[in-house]
Amino acid sequence: MKAIADRSRCMAAGHCAVTAPAVFGNGDDGLVTVVDAEPGAEHREEVLLALRLCPSGAISALLDG
Repeated sequence: MKAIADRSRCMAAGHCAVTAPAVFGNGDDGLVTVVDAEPGAEHREEVLLALRLCPSGAISALLDG
């Protein structure tokens, strides 16, 4: 899996960092940052939930197979 965040779409709601803190964080400006761009399978559900919860659609993921 590859975790992707589009900072230009981010509205700093913070759902991603709360839902998947091992994968997403917030920069000094409050916008999303990617902490782990290639998280392991143990984070898959968290990343997918963060994707669904993001109000601006800034989170996406490339799934393996």
